[in-house]
Formats: sequence, C-alpha cells, structure tokens
Amino acid sequence: MNNTENISIENKIEELLKKMTLEEKVGLIHGNGLFRTEGVERLGIPALKMSDGPMGVRREFPNDNWNSLDYSDDYVTYLPSNTALAATWNRDLAYESGKVLGAEARGRGKDIILAPGINIVRSPLCGRNFEYMSEDPYLAGAMAVPYIKGVQENHVAACVKHFALNNQETERLNVNVEVDERALREIYLPAFEAAVKEGKSYTIMSAYNKFRGTYCSHSNYLLDDILKGEWGYDGVVISDWGAVHDTYEAANCALDIEMNVTNNFDEYFLAKPLIEAVKAGKVDEKVIDEKARRILRLMHRINIFEEGRYSGAYNTAEHREKTLRTAREAIVLLKNDNSVLPLDKNKIKTLAVIGENAEKLHALGGGSAEIKALYEISPLLGLKMKLGGNVEVKYAKGYSENEAQAQQLLEEALDIAEKADAVIFVGGLTHKLDTEGLDKPDLKLPYGQDVLIEKLLQANENTVIVMLSGTPVDMGAWLEKASAVVQTWYNGMEGGYALAEVLLGDVNPSGKLPVTFPKRLEDSPAHSIGEFPGRKDVHYREGIFVGYRHFSTNNVEPLFWFGHGLSYTTFEYNNIKLTKEEREDNIRISVCVDIKNTGNRDGAEVVQLYIRDVEASVVRPVKELKGFQKLYLKSGESSTAELVLDKTALAFYNEIKHCWQVEAGKFEILIGSSSEDIRQRAIFTVDKDLNYI
Repeated sequence: MNNTENISIENKIEELLKKMTLEEKVGLIHGNGLFRTEGVERLGIPALKMSDGPMGVRREFPNDNWNSLDYSDDYVTYLPSNTALAATWNRDLAYESGKVLGAEARGRGKDIILAPGINIVRSPLCGRNFEYMSEDPYLAGAMAVPYIKGVQENHVAACVKHFALNNQETERLNVNVEVDERALREIYLPAFEAAVKEGKSYTIMSAYNKFRGTYCSHSNYLLDDILKGEWGYDGVVISDWGAVHDTYEAANCALDIEMNVTNNFDEYFLAKPLIEAVKAGKVDEKVIDEKARRILRLMHRINIFEEGRYSGAYNTAEHREKTLRTAREAIVLLKNDNSVLPLDKNKIKTLAVIGENAEKLHALGGGSAEIKALYEISPLLGLKMKLGGNVEVKYAKGYSENEAQAQQLLEEALDIAEKADAVIFVGGLTHKLDTEGLDKPDLKLPYGQDVLIEKLLQANENTVIVMLSGTPVDMGAWLEKASAVVQTWYNGMEGGYALAEVLLGDVNPSGKLPVTFPKRLEDSPAHSIGEFPGRKDVHYREGIFVGYRHFSTNNVEPLFWFGHGLSYTTFEYNNIKLTKEEREDNIRISVCVDIKNTGNRDGAEVVQLYIRDVEASVVRPVKELKGFQKLYLKSGESSTAELVLDKTALAFYNEIKHCWQVEAGKFEILIGSSSEDIRQRAIFTVDKDLNYI
C-alpha cells in the first residue's frame, strides 16, 4: 500500500470517527458475542468475527454460550500443532501452513484467527506447550514470521499470542511473573518483536497473567512502552478471553478490544462501565478514539469494506496436501541403532501395532485448540493404508486411559508381538494431559506404558517405539534397550499417514527437536534454578538460561539435545568460510559451509548456526541459535549453506544502559546438526563496541 492510499484510508477513518457516537465507538472495543464485536450498521461498519486457532478454524458456537451448534458445515482441515510445525525447521512450510489457515478462516467468514502461539517453552510440563513453537526465541520468531504472512495474505488478521510471559497454565488467570529485564528482552520478547516488525501481524493478544504486579492486559510497560513505543506497533491489541480486570487501567493502556467467556457483554469493563467513566470525566474520550481508530485501520487492512475481498476456501485438496507435507517433515527420528528403520515391508508378513495412540484421534481436544477435523488418519490407519493387503496388521491397545484391565491388555499385546515379524508401539500422551488449563504433574508416561514397552522390547528387541506427544516425556526406563525411537506430535489430519511413510521408508525423516528433552524433570532450568509452577507469584530465577542454554552452559546431559534429529542418510560438513563487514551502525557476517549427502538415500539436513561470545563482560550462554537453513540433497549431492548475521545475532541486553550491546572481542561461529553435534567452527573479531535500542 503506497503513501497516497494510506493517507486516503486515514482520512476515511477520521470521517467515520466524527460521525460515531461514544456508544458506537465503545461497541467496537468489546465483545458483543463470544467471538465477535459489535458493528455500526448505520455507518456500514461490520462486526469483527474471530475464531480460535492455530491447528485449524474452530467449530461454530452460538453467540452467547459455549454449546456446540453441531453443524455439518464447519468441518475443517486439521493442521499440525505449532510444535510440530517448528520441528520441520522449514520456513516455507510455516508460510504454507499460515496460508492454509488464513484461507480456511476467510472461507468460514472470519476476520481474525487467534494464532500463532509463540510463548517460550520454559518448562516441559506446561499443558499448552503443544500450541507453542520452541524454547528458543530465534526459532520461534523465524517460524512465526512466514506463518503470519501466509495467514494475512487471505485478508485475515493473525493474532499472535499470548503477550507476554504466559508460560504456565496453573493459576494462569492471576499468577504474577517476576523476571529480570535481560531475560525478558533476550528470551521472552524477541519472537513477539519479530512477529510485529517482520511479520507485520495485524493483531496481538495480551496474556492472562500479571507481569511485575500488573495484569498484562493493563500493562503500560508491555503495551505502550515496548509494543507501541519501542516497536512502533500500530495494530490492534485484543485481550485473552477474560484477561481484563479493571475499566480505568484497561482504558488507559494500549489495549483495544476486550473479549471474555461470559455473555454479559454490556457489563464488560470496556462496555457500559467505560461509557459511564467517560461521561463522569474519569476517562478521556480521546483514548476511546485511538482504540477505535486502530480497529478501523485493521478493517481496512483486511479489506473488510471492499467488494472484491478474497472469499477464502476450506477443506480443499491443496490444503490437505500441504498438511501432509508439513506432517512428514515434522517427524523426528530420535534413535536408530543398527538401522532398524526404515522397515522393509517386503520382509514383513505380520505386523503387530500396539498402543492406544495408534488408533486414538486427537483433533477434538486440547481446549481452545480443538478442531472439528474433516478427517484424521491415525497411525494404525496410516500403516494399513500403506501396507495394503499383503501384510497382516494385528492391533492391540496394550494400555488405555479408560480401561482398568491393565494386565489383560498387556497380555494381549505381548501375545501378538511375540508372533509378529515386526512390532510398532505407538504411545505417549493425549490431550487429557497436553491441554489448555492444566500443567502436567511430571514427565512420566501414563497408564503403565513403561512396563509395557520394556516387555515388548524383551519379546522383540527391534520393536520400534513411537512417542506421540506435544512435549518431552521420560524415556529413561527403556531408552537404552530400544533400537529405534521416533517422535511425532499432534500432527494434523494426515499425521498417521505421514508416520507410516517415515516408518516404511517412503519418506526420509528430516525433523529436528524444537525443544530439549531432559533426562529428569529436575534437570530443566525452571525446576532446578527457577520455580514451576508459580501459584501467586513465579520467579524466573534461571534468567536467560532457558532450554539448551542451560543444559549446554552447565554441562547437564539431556535425553536428546535441542535441534537433534537423525536421517536415513548421512551428511558431511566442510569448508566453513566467513566474511565480516563492520559499519557505523551494524555488522554483517556472511557464513558459508559445504554440505554433502554421503549416504545412499535422498534427504534433507537442517544446518544450524550457533554463536558463542568468547570474551563477554557478562555471563552468556556457551551457544545461542542465530541462524538455520534446510537443504534438500540427493544421494551424493553437495550444496552450500549460506547464512547471514547482523548485530542482533551478537548482542546482549545491557540492563544498566537499557540498550542492546555488541562488545568488541572474539566470537565463535558453531555450525552443526544439533546444538551439541557441532561440525564446523570459525572465529572472528568485532573491532568496536556497538550499542543500539
């Protein structure tokens, strides 16, 4: 949009504002339905219609209650969870996933889709981690930016959530987060900043929790000073549903729309109480004008007034194909001793598939992320679809979250496992534990799965173990005995088919872990240094040492490192080269490294770049992710990964000067296949200090 068009739109907005009554303006800034605001019919201003995401457009509800309408026309494409998407380490797939979600939202008549969720995975126990992308702010931001762009190409606003520090579900409505400024700036805000500055997200959702004693939806520091001030955000801030607690505080910060879970719409804090406060002279009507102005600007951005607005589409074949591509690349091969995988279907006459997650469907669970999927292919169905009629597939639950006859289920599973040519166990978690509103009590596998897995491995040492979950689980009881372990996620409607393709070798796995898998819960920084969960208050005493930053710096060995993921082929790294250019206000580092597929299968490798500040005056992690590139290479093929860094890759936040600082001195580039599997290194020197806001 050019400057002339912007001026024209701003003029139209001002003309509308002059014509609106106070009551009409206030109607724009609070819910007049569970997922909509109020329009101004006489002026042609429509209501804004919203829907939950990010795994698809949620089912329809009545305007004033949460009882399902049971329509037959609101089935949708079920996308892989954000954690699964992040595990692809593929920006193009993030863009395509966003594009699918935006098209489906528009096809369902929505103006705003409440996605993506980019809160940092601080603890592996947070019940909502499956909705988030990573423990690393760079990876979360790098995947969120193209996702947002994909959504908004469809004349639909993305709503990035939850701003900020919403890292637990326990007491999420009231818990007060205490975190130092450096950790805030280096860990918990960068992905949101990228979403705003690079992704240009039209809306952002304020979080439930308090930050330093003030609710996030009332926080002048978060919403006015940082978001609107430092980052120059001119979009719309929407409260999480029920996150507003005071009329005066919410009115006098940069919150624009109050939403809630109740149907007393006129009694919302930014409804009649706000009108009364303005008339009593307690709130300046100018603050209402500014909120309404931003909302009207949003409406123009999504072409809500235009006759030629994109109509969208949902449940298309193209959407299903894109979902399958994402699901394939999300699957992570954690362990593959003796090349047990892929299975050779020509050598299998009888396959035992064991575990309730082999047949369980997950779309309609998890809280607000629930999806009314057009269909969902389970792992069992996917395997049968791929194997056809020449392989006899026998299934046993082995365990169940709903049945008490554990011994009988175990015996049935062992019976078919002992007689089969190959065994695949599919276990893990469900949305009974991975869900909004609850945090998990521990990392343990529920329902006796550890005992079952150990016995299966005794019956057949080459049993393939598949974990399906949104977060890490404890594998210590059996991991050393297992030859092949695969991590999949809530991987969308095609998840079971994609898993079958990987297990049977039609697809070479290329997923990498977006979070660290700890051996023990007490090894995780939020539990060993900080605290989790907080009740009234939670103190992030681990500071910047979140996830792999803690494990690497403190020499704590995890179960699986951040960025880990194996392939059915091998990759060789050689010839790292870098060039440096220092400017007055920036630094440019170009890094090249040659990658060769040295195996006999085509495959993809995620080349990961980490930075170490060798001579820092403050304590810094021994490595921090600052770049990545996914390369697709045929057997024997070579290519060059090219990664470019600037000052933001080298800086830390100086709490005394209240600015970002790059210090003169030595830095080390570390290039590898995971945060621990470093293949190439190079040193460079920064000649002078650089400070910036």
